[in-house]
Amino acid sequence: MTRSSCFSFTASRDWFFRYSFSNASLRCIAIDIGHTTVMQCWVPKNRKPSKPNLLLLHGFGANAMWQFGEHLRHFTSRFNVYVPDLLFFGGSNTALPDRTEAFQARCLMRLMEVHGVRRMSVVGISYGGFVAYSLAVQFPKEVEKLVLCCTGVCVEEKDMEEGLFPVKNIDEAAEILLPQTPEKLRELLRFSFVKPITVVPSCFLSDFIQVMCADYVEEKRELIEAILRGRKFSDLPKITQNTLIIWGEKDQIFPLELGHRLQRHIGESAKLVTVKNAGHAVNLEKPKEFAKHLKSFLLDDSIKSSSSTSTTLLDLLLRGAHK
Repeated sequence: MTRSSCFSFTASRDWFFRYSFSNASLRCIAIDIGHTTVMQCWVPKNRKPSKPNLLLLHGFGANAMWQFGEHLRHFTSRFNVYVPDLLFFGGSNTALPDRTEAFQARCLMRLMEVHGVRRMSVVGISYGGFVAYSLAVQFPKEVEKLVLCCTGVCVEEKDMEEGLFPVKNIDEAAEILLPQTPEKLRELLRFSFVKPITVVPSCFLSDFIQVMCADYVEEKRELIEAILRGRKFSDLPKITQNTLIIWGEKDQIFPLELGHRLQRHIGESAKLVTVKNAGHAVNLEKPKEFAKHLKSFLLDDSIKSSSSTSTTLLDLLLRGAHK
């Protein structure tokens, strides 16, 4: 694909987010966590042990900065905030073949261990919520509170065959979630927003694809296959952490039924909030309401002891690497 002749709005917007993250007293670093795996993460310039820790996990599309740039200011004064790029997004990658959310979670936990973080609250958007849920399952002592936004962890592969989604199979879903043409990007916008911007020049869309969607396409396709192919709701472990589930009322990518299914599965420790007139990208479409729910949940009794005995993760990482 050749770069668009238009001014690169995408690169300029990315620069703006980098500036705003840096201005929020965060710095971007890449850590080699071993076994040919590098995780890039925005971390506090000066971590304060007296503050609780907050881990923000992005979904598909762009990188961590784009999905949390509007919300960062609400939390940096009250939390040590960590915003990583998941594997095959931004500056994170691995040569290992594991594409499961469980492996992503182990890599993140190793990253947090390197930074001395032993307890944290976690916010996961869409695919990031799959990883966040796995973190809560594998590391129940380390994960305090959990926020899952439009996260279809209760999905089953047969849901596609039974008509729950507007797509019929995993391949069709991957073509939309990993747009490589302006037409597919427009389709993704229609699925993600209740009121998508309709008049966007193709050169701007091509520029976004070139800057944000052209790398690790096959690896990202494998991530989608790993979370959907053969998935059964009956295999999903239960978690006990206090959990806030946020869902766009008109989500077409992961329909609201999956939010109700997830709330029933977790039980009394979970609360479901439905955002009206919002789609899958509720964090971008209704940023003020999204931030309001996050603050209400995370800041309620959020100042807790941030010291706890953390399990050593090397064995888990090694075991997961050879699966």
